[in-house]
Amino acid sequence: MKVPTAALSSSRDLLTGTEWSAAQVRELFQLAADVKARPEKYRTALAGHFLALIFEKPSLRTRVTFDIGIQSMGGGGVFLDHKGTRLGERESIRDVAKNLERWVHGIVARTFEQRAVEELAAHAKIPVINALSDRYHPCQAFADFFTLEEHFGKGSLGRGLKLAYVGDGNNVCHSLMVAGARVGAEVRVATPVGFEPDAGIVAEARHAAPETHAKIEVFHAPEDAVAGADAVYTDVWAGMGQEHETAEREKVFAAYQVNERLMRLAARDAVFLHCLPAHRGWEVTEGVIDSPKSIVYEQAENRLHVQKAILLLLMR
Repeated sequence: MKVPTAALSSSRDLLTGTEWSAAQVRELFQLAADVKARPEKYRTALAGHFLALIFEKPSLRTRVTFDIGIQSMGGGGVFLDHKGTRLGERESIRDVAKNLERWVHGIVARTFEQRAVEELAAHAKIPVINALSDRYHPCQAFADFFTLEEHFGKGSLGRGLKLAYVGDGNNVCHSLMVAGARVGAEVRVATPVGFEPDAGIVAEARHAAPETHAKIEVFHAPEDAVAGADAVYTDVWAGMGQEHETAEREKVFAAYQVNERLMRLAARDAVFLHCLPAHRGWEVTEGVIDSPKSIVYEQAENRLHVQKAILLLLMR
């Protein structure tokens, strides 16, 4: 069994998603589709390969799918719980990286700061994968667009599929813009004033967009983003590490709830997405997330298949 490696040979790590081109993302999706359709073909693809899973934050989907993903392809994973001690506190991140590269074949890291995952990559000779930081969540965004193409059909992304993101201009929002620019989607972001996505990341996504005829737009009114959209996406209003801002953010984001009224502005066959965990009655109503329009569990399932493809492309 041969796994393609040439196209990604110059992209050893997955830290932001910006290091991968449109062609490389297309290769990822093709491999993920094959992994999903024919899992038995890959049962020994990573035999003898081991993955270090470093998590400073809680995780359900990311941890389970990476752990099961490496095992289902013949490898193994070791979980390093850093929720009590941050990376770099007990010993330097450099030393962590230099030790791990001698024992394992890849590192998956969920960190509070993007700087930490980038420092791991700078010192490790093995692939480092960002499993969520304060700036990016590339694995989530790639799985999201893979799910949308699976739902709407092959080629739908390149035909200008419209994705509306409503809420905080956070790490998920950033990665949706970065990935959207590489798959040819029209990404419309709506946030309250003061909670816009990072201007530099918006500029990077817009710079990459012409190659695939993608479009990146930023609004303040959720209605402007959702009008005619094929997919409507939201995330929690206060992410991990922002819990002390919950009461204040509830007031600011109240008008950004994805509810039945807002969904009616989208296209007739529009779907709803959420990276989960969700807070029903806050950023989304039960009537939306638990409706037939919701594909949140398809998203969650596809985290497994897309991340298996990421491991194959980077660790082979």
